[in-house]
Amino acid sequence: MSAPAPLDRRQRRRQESIEQVLDVAVDVMADQGVGGLTVGEVARRMGIRPPSLYVYFDSKNALYDALFERGWRELLEVMREARGTGEVTTELVVDLQSSFVRWAVGHPAYAPLMFWRPVPGFSPSQRAYAPAVELAALTLQFLAECRDAGLLAAEVDLDLAFRTLTVVGSGVITQQLANAPGEPFETGTFTSTLPDVVAMWLAHHGGPRLPSVRSRRD
Repeated sequence: MSAPAPLDRRQRRRQESIEQVLDVAVDVMADQGVGGLTVGEVARRMGIRPPSLYVYFDSKNALYDALFERGWRELLEVMREARGTGEVTTELVVDLQSSFVRWAVGHPAYAPLMFWRPVPGFSPSQRAYAPAVELAALTLQFLAECRDAGLLAAEVDLDLAFRTLTVVGSGVITQQLANAPGEPFETGTFTSTLPDVVAMWLAHHGGPRLPSVRSRRD
């Protein structure tokens, strides 16, 4: 695949303006919550009139969409770097989950938009959701590597393992941001439990398959 053509001066200036708008929008969400974002407040902080922003984003939902995509692209790059090319070990599993959770709790303006659904009527576009889909695919690939390395049972259901792993990560993120925001990651009330809950996840999917709750009830 050929590299994209370089941007000309006009395109660069437009992209720089878009990035500035997004930076200010993140500040607004950090101060007033995701639901408190308004085009008017972004414009006020930039010292311009609201109609000027519609040159870049034709609606508030378009602004949310760009922020959603930006957040997931940043997180995708963080996770790629954290994965590296090293050997698959239990320590790497913990490190990867720690990188994911650390980024999320360190970006409390983005996290609710990315992991929850705090804005009525907003759904991310296919383009905005693409980096999240890509990260999911990379995670499933890593779980297959964990299985091949013997960290997960040979008969493990990788889709189930992926879904339960997302519950582990999102649960820690939600608890920390909802109940103990601002605490350091290493000593956070809930983030500090991450090695333990990842160990429980590994023990469950690395051992013999347990019957599901539904099958035990039937």
